[in-house]
Amino acid sequence: MQKYSKQTRLLLAVDCIIFGFDGETLKLLLIKRGFQPEKNNWSLMGGFVQPDESLDQASNRILKQLTGLEGVYLEQLHTFGNPLRDPIERTISVAYFALVDIHKYEKQISADYHAEWFSLKRAPKIIFDQQEMVELAKQRIRYKAALHPILFELLPGKFTLPQLQNLYECVFNTTIDKRNFSKRVLATGLLIKLNEKDKAGSKRGAYYYQLNMQNYYAKFQAFMNFIPNPDSIGL
Repeated sequence: MQKYSKQTRLLLAVDCIIFGFDGETLKLLLIKRGFQPEKNNWSLMGGFVQPDESLDQASNRILKQLTGLEGVYLEQLHTFGNPLRDPIERTISVAYFALVDIHKYEKQISADYHAEWFSLKRAPKIIFDQQEMVELAKQRIRYKAALHPILFELLPGKFTLPQLQNLYECVFNTTIDKRNFSKRVLATGLLIKLNEKDKAGSKRGAYYYQLNMQNYYAKFQAFMNFIPNPDSIGL
């Protein structure tokens, strides 16, 4: 097979940053690395791209292989190419981030790689430049969540307004006025109110809602009014 002459071959990898929400806390899914360097240290899910794979195919394969997850929201984030980022060989990594409902997928997580959910505020140190990947992913999610309703990917099929508000407060690391939030989110037409209530938190309970999928896709590109004052939270 003909190849370009006098060129150095490089390794290409993908790293998957998996965010999950358990109803109270935004979390990061990590695994124990199974080989050197950094063996047994905490790591993002990652692996090398095969010759017959596209980047998206590789990220989906690795995600399913290491965690059992498939069919989740997965988006390409950024390419990391510092020549010194991997001490073994020159490796370029393309990072992806995913958003999942923890409870929906908790039985699928593979035990073979010691996968474990960590609160973002208490996550352990991770290898190489992966912390930089996580920080960039958090910034991207905040930016996109102020424009589009992508955070619904983190929620179960039915949820309460307090759960939804808690999710946005976790992502943006801020406090949102309850009355303002409810008014704004209901005005979008994205939610369908159910007759069922969640009474775990109080006798009065909170009504469950579900996402109106038709409006979700129709309004995906016009969602700035969902987040109060996005400029005040650094977007």
